[in-house]
Amino acid sequence: MDIFNLIQSNLLTPIILFFLFGIIAARIKSDLKIPEAISEFLPIYLLAAIGLHGGIEMRKTGFEEMLIPMLVAIGLSLLFTLNHYQILKRLGKFNIFDSYALASTYGAVGAVTFSVGLSFLKNQGVTSEGYLAAILAVLEPVAFIMAIFLTNMAVSKQIRSKKQSFSKDDASDIDIGMKETKTKLSQVLQESITGKAIVILLGSIVIGYIIGEEGFEPISIVFDELFTGAIVIFMIEMGIIAGQRLEDIKKVGMFLTAFAIIMPTFNGIIGVLVSTALGLSLGGAVMFGLLLASASFIAAPAVLRHAIPQANPSLYITSALGITFPYNIIVLLPIMFTVSTLVHGEEAIDLFNYVTKVFI
Repeated sequence: MDIFNLIQSNLLTPIILFFLFGIIAARIKSDLKIPEAISEFLPIYLLAAIGLHGGIEMRKTGFEEMLIPMLVAIGLSLLFTLNHYQILKRLGKFNIFDSYALASTYGAVGAVTFSVGLSFLKNQGVTSEGYLAAILAVLEPVAFIMAIFLTNMAVSKQIRSKKQSFSKDDASDIDIGMKETKTKLSQVLQESITGKAIVILLGSIVIGYIIGEEGFEPISIVFDELFTGAIVIFMIEMGIIAGQRLEDIKKVGMFLTAFAIIMPTFNGIIGVLVSTALGLSLGGAVMFGLLLASASFIAAPAVLRHAIPQANPSLYITSALGITFPYNIIVLLPIMFTVSTLVHGEEAIDLFNYVTKVFI
């Protein structure tokens, strides 16, 4: 199946159709909305389901198997975050605050996108390494912490350079302001780690590891068979929110629109190739690539509005939710699946083994 047929097939799945339905509902000004209690419950349910499966898989495979992929994912996330910043600051001409906010948004991961990716693989009859859920949990705060740290350094440098032109009293006030800026990193670290998304994901991974497959069996009807249905309902809300933000796409400009499509594609394909080299399965490589391609539109606003209040939220929310999320689940997932299928073919594996023997 080629990429275009796969994209067309993906468009006709319930998840994508309900997402598009939500967009249409928003555009025709319908009063359709998911009750607040359900919209708060569904992300918790999805993360719990992902975490339980991840914990069970970790129990079967062991921590040592996931260590190298996790370290590589962290390294790539940090590298991509720095790359995002340079592109946004130098080519996009964004200010330092918007550049770091956008860079960390695209360096972080999207749990909702991850959920859709799992459903996509299920439709293709392909499985992935469950321990990728643990990598999801680790990557969530990494890009934010790095971006806030670098922002604090840059702001502190600006403050120090300006202190010379102020009086002694003013310089003292600037010192106080600089200390307040530096304390934000610890606040972001605490908020990222203790946020409900990370807590429920990590807690579910631990529980899944403890109970194993036998303990999961009595609750499998809730956390396995109902998983896709829960995503479908959640996609209606995501579609409504995305539809409401379509008008804002004009405000982010052509450069950021292109960035929101090109960078996830680049990051995702690199992730597929690297994870294949690390020995991940066809489905595992797709999900690894999706981790690096996704942008955070739930955790990012919660963290960045406190961490980098000078940044414009409409830029990172609109680009991540209004552009990157639909592109990833409709177009990029089939692209990465096709790339992963090609590099997992026998000819590609033989070529990789030959190159490895020559250079190693």
